[in-house]
Amino acid sequence: MTVYEELVARGLIAQVTDEKEIKDMINEGKAVFYIGFDPTADSLHVGHFMALCLMKRLQMAGNKPIALIGGGTAMIGDPSGRTDMRQMMTTETIAHNVECFKKQMSRFIDFSEGKAMLVNNADWLLDLNYVDVLREVGTHFSVNRMLTAECYKQRMEKGLSFLEFNYMIMQSYDFYALFQRYGCNMQFGGDDQWSNMLGGTELIRRKLGKDAYAMTINLLLNSEGKKMGKTQSGAVWLDPNKTSPFDFYQYWRNVGDDDVLKCLRMLTFLPLEQIDEMDKWEGSQLNQAKEILAFELTKLVHGEEEATKAQEGARALFSSGNAAQMPETVLSDADFEEGQIGILKLMVKAGLATSNGEARRNVEQGGVSVDGEKVTDVKMLVSKEQIGTDGIVIKRGKKKFMKVVCE
Repeated sequence: MTVYEELVARGLIAQVTDEKEIKDMINEGKAVFYIGFDPTADSLHVGHFMALCLMKRLQMAGNKPIALIGGGTAMIGDPSGRTDMRQMMTTETIAHNVECFKKQMSRFIDFSEGKAMLVNNADWLLDLNYVDVLREVGTHFSVNRMLTAECYKQRMEKGLSFLEFNYMIMQSYDFYALFQRYGCNMQFGGDDQWSNMLGGTELIRRKLGKDAYAMTINLLLNSEGKKMGKTQSGAVWLDPNKTSPFDFYQYWRNVGDDDVLKCLRMLTFLPLEQIDEMDKWEGSQLNQAKEILAFELTKLVHGEEEATKAQEGARALFSSGNAAQMPETVLSDADFEEGQIGILKLMVKAGLATSNGEARRNVEQGGVSVDGEKVTDVKMLVSKEQIGTDGIVIKRGKKKFMKVVCE
């Protein structure tokens, strides 16, 4: 199976232009492709996961990814997939978010020795002269055609500002700039970006001639990937300070039965043959598939050690028979001394021991763990930062557990 055939088999590709050329370039490791990320928060979330995994997968096949941070386009906001205008961000906030993205992307993409690039479109968009843009870029876009794009049609009823109307032109210019500067010959994006992506290809070919080698590929990043990045309580972040490895694991452990195999194909690097075998699984075997999915993705984001801790903690939780109603203890500032609390005091506070003496015996007997990691030191201290708002899970014995959070 070729690289491109595997992308199709994993359900990643929805629509392409110039399919034969794209196949050849990807299979031969000659694609220089980009995916854009708007820095609207200080962390990526699992809605970005499919794009990151795709970049990693193609880089492993010898292709060169360009991660484009939208520091410039974030100044006006993207109307795609939205019914209201995004709130304006300051340049300081955008710069901070860009730095956070860089750190997280490095877990997926190898930026060493020219194997990949991370660029910010603020480097060229913020220096553009408005009159020059109108003359050199604006003449290549039809207003009537732009208004037929789905990303604009859905905003027409509530009103579309001229600011947002420029987004398609700016994103199209990104592809043109990347083509000129870095030889970028392919762009990937979600289905709501299709019109913008086609605009970029058309701009290159109009300005540089039809022989200019620039193509687009459309992936189900938004209709599938971004949907997976939301829960009833909000986004599931890749930053462990926003979503703990345990909660990240639990999110994937709790995906629906109909989604687990789809997620395994799209997001993990397990062989397709192994995943296809799981098609035959039913009932309790699907829970095993969910455990595999949760472990693989947590390992990818947070490392194998954290994935193992999360899995052990989750298994303790599920074996209790109370997965849906996990007991919780809330700590106040008064429970901490200089921002820390001893494990013995914490166990008593959580109701897992009636006294410090009983808690000590439990630890010494090896029956206590925190987030799946066995506690061996009776003098162990747990910091308020470690608990955070997402909390930790303390287990005593085989069936007693408690989630501890800070107020």
